[in-house]
Amino acid sequence: MPERTSYDAVIVGGGHNGLVAAAYLARAGRSVLVLERLDHTGGAAVSTRAFAGVDARLSRYSYLVSLLPPKIVRDLGLRFAVRKRTVSSYTPAVRDGRPTGLLVGGGEARTRTAFAELTGSDREFTAWQRFYGTTGRLAERVFPTLTEPLPSRAALRATVDDDATWHALFERPLGEVIEETFSDDLVRGVVLTDALIGTFATAHDPSLRQNRCFLYHVIGGGTGDWDVPIGGMGALTDALADAARRAGAEIVTDCEVTGIATDGRTAEVTCDQGTVGARRVLVNAAPRELARLLGEAPPPPAEGAQLKVNMLLTRLPRLRDTRVDPREAFSGTFHIAEGYGQLERAYQQAASGTLPASPPSEIYCHSLTDPSILGADLVRQGYQTLTLFGLHAPASLFTADTADNAATRDRLLAATLAELDTHLAEPLADCLAHDADGRPCIEARSPLDLDRELGLPGGNIFHRDLAFPYADPSDEALGDARSAPARWGVATTHPNVLLCGAGAVRGGGVSGIPGHNAAMAVLEEE
Repeated sequence: MPERTSYDAVIVGGGHNGLVAAAYLARAGRSVLVLERLDHTGGAAVSTRAFAGVDARLSRYSYLVSLLPPKIVRDLGLRFAVRKRTVSSYTPAVRDGRPTGLLVGGGEARTRTAFAELTGSDREFTAWQRFYGTTGRLAERVFPTLTEPLPSRAALRATVDDDATWHALFERPLGEVIEETFSDDLVRGVVLTDALIGTFATAHDPSLRQNRCFLYHVIGGGTGDWDVPIGGMGALTDALADAARRAGAEIVTDCEVTGIATDGRTAEVTCDQGTVGARRVLVNAAPRELARLLGEAPPPPAEGAQLKVNMLLTRLPRLRDTRVDPREAFSGTFHIAEGYGQLERAYQQAASGTLPASPPSEIYCHSLTDPSILGADLVRQGYQTLTLFGLHAPASLFTADTADNAATRDRLLAATLAELDTHLAEPLADCLAHDADGRPCIEARSPLDLDRELGLPGGNIFHRDLAFPYADPSDEALGDARSAPARWGVATTHPNVLLCGAGAVRGGGVSGIPGHNAAMAVLEEE
C-alpha cells in the first residue's frame, strides 16, 4: 500500500523511463510514488530466467542499449555499464552458387576486404564510409539535444548545419538516398534494416516513418553504436530502481492504476489499492493507456511489426560460409533475408495479409560479449544465447484469439528459423538446449503477445510512430506550446499530466530520455 495519501508526483508505470523520472524528482526533494501493475519493475527492460531449471538470465524483450545518455548514468549515480561489440554485423549470402557474406567489423582493413570480396570493387566500401561518416557527424550534433528543451525544426536544422544531410534524412524517403548511394542489393538492405526495426514501412514510404526510425538508430550516444548491457537489461532497471529508492521515491508493485482524474491543478490516481492525490501525474505508458485512464477517446491505433525470439544453445551452429567464425558472425547483428529486394518483398506480402515467405530477421548473441548472464556451469559447457528480432510481422497478421495467435506465431517462427537454416551447416534445432522438462529452450512473442504482457499498443515497441526530435506545432497533444511540458516534448492536453514513456516526443528505445525530460519539465515549472 502507498505510505501517504498525497504526493508531489505519482508515476504510473515502473518501466525504465518511469524510474528515471522518479529518481530525478526524488533527488530534487519531491515526494514521489511509482505504481506498477506487475510484480516487478522494469517494463520491457528486464532480465528473466525464461527456461525452467536453466541458469540463464535473458534480456527477454529489449536487449541492446544505444540511446541511454551517459548524462543520466552520471546524474543518477547508476551502477551500470555497457560493453562494445567488436563486430557490427554479418550478413550471409549466396553469390554464384557459393556461400559468402559481408562481415562489418574487425577493423577498417578487414571490412574493406569483405566489401571487395562480396561486391568485386572498393566502390561500395567507399560509399559506406562516406555515408556513415555523414550519419556520425549528424549523431554528434543531434544526440546532445535529446536531453534539452525541444528545438524548433529550424533550430535543429541549424544544429545539423548540413543542408544535404538534412534534405536526405529529414525530407526525402530514405530509399532514394540508399539507392543513390549504394549499388549492391545486400549492402542496401543492411543499411535499410535500421529504418525498419519495429516499423512496418517500405524504403519509399511517403510518411517518412522509416526515416524517423533510421534516425533514432544512428544517433545513439553520438556514435550510433548499439552496446551490450552488462548483466542483461535487467541490470539497468535494477540500478534505476535502486537509485530511485535511495533518493526517497516509493515504489509499489502489484498495483494496477485504473483511472486518473484531473482539473489541471491537482489530480487523483485510482488504483486497485485505493486513491492517492498528486500535484502532477507522469504516465510511463502508451498514449492509448493514458486515454483509457482519463476516460477519453483513444488515439489512432498503433501497430507493432516484429517477432521476438529468445533461445539458449548448447553451442553456436556452424556456418556454410566457412571463412567466418560463428563467434564473430553472431557477436554482431546477424542479418537474415535482409537484402534490399527481400525486405520489399516481405513488406508487400505482409501488407497483403500473408506471412512473408522468407521472413527477414536479425540475431545476436549476448553471451559472447557478456557471459555473466549465464551460470558458471553453462559457460564452462560452451552454452550461448541467441536473440532474434523479426521484421515485417505486423499485428494485423495475428488474431486476438489465443489459439490462432499462437498458431500464426508458430508458423512464422518455423519459417524464420528455416530461413536461418539455409545459411547454416547444421540445423539450428540440433544446437538448442533443453530445459528441466526436456523442452527446447526457445520462446517467441508476437505483437499481440507484447500487447497483452506489456501493454504495448498492437505490440508497438515505440508506443506509436516515432517523431522527428523537434517541436511540431501541429501536434495538438502539446497543449500550450509555451508550457514547460510542451517545451520538453512530454505534454498532454492536461497541464499537470505528462507523458514520460516512449510515446513522448523523443521517446522510443531504452533511453530514459522521456523520463529525464518529464522530470525536467516538472522542475522547470516550480
